[in-house]
Amino acid sequence: MRQTITKIRGLTVNVEIVEMSQADKNGSILCYVAAIYIQAHGSAEKRLVRKSRLPGAAAALKAEIRRDGIRAFARIKAG
Repeated sequence: MRQTITKIRGLTVNVEIVEMSQADKNGSILCYVAAIYIQAHGSAEKRLVRKSRLPGAAAALKAEIRRDGIRAFARIKAG
């Protein structure tokens, strides 16, 4: 099982993207899960914003957050 954690620091909140995947001997993906959390500065509480089982969804969201900041979450909630 491979786990990757990406932390994006913002002005008011931090975004944490946790990706977990498992592959077989040939490199084929058996299982993939990505979870996106928001954590307010000075708080220990993390709030789950979105989960995805589509490989590559976390990379697309990372790019969108880096480009648009917290406004990216307004589109997620509306969609």
